[in-house]
Amino acid sequence: MWFDSGRVCLDLLATRTPQGAEAIHDGDELRLWLVGAGLVPDRTPLGRLGPDWVEAFRRLRRDVDSLVRAELAGSAPEEDALARVNAAAAGPPPGVCAVRDREGHLVRELCGGVECAGLLATVARDAVELLTDPGDLALLRSCGGDGCARLYLDTSRGHRRRWCSSEVCGNRERVARHRRRVRGAVG
Repeated sequence: MWFDSGRVCLDLLATRTPQGAEAIHDGDELRLWLVGAGLVPDRTPLGRLGPDWVEAFRRLRRDVDSLVRAELAGSAPEEDALARVNAAAAGPPPGVCAVRDREGHLVRELCGGVECAGLLATVARDAVELLTDPGDLALLRSCGGDGCARLYLDTSRGHRRRWCSSEVCGNRERVARHRRRVRGAVG
């Protein structure tokens, strides 16, 4: 999974490709995403994580995608999507506390049990912060890679980043450019 967009809400959008490939098929994959995105410390028990959580995160992803792309295009947001994201953001996020691990080091843990609504609230709040922050909105970009529509914040020096990932889309573009040059030189 991809976690290089600059915002957790944009990382959630990256769990579905423009071609419709799904990265979160089940609770195990959602758990991996939650840990990878930093929303849940590793080894946190998520006993009730099931198909209902997966569907809730997919719904939030659709709504956030609709809102962020409307903002990027300069068009009006879908009011129903905005209402659903605002409702999710209004919920309480999970509490965080420091506890000692087996070796005696302090580690972060979620307190009071982990609920789907609290995790959704965290991602929805991140989306609200993005959508209402003119500085971050000015850095919002869509990948220029062929067939890629991932969104990211361009925090590069000079704000000239063209791809969601230089290692993936950027490399693919450089290889394609090289092949065109070689074909042009041969032909």
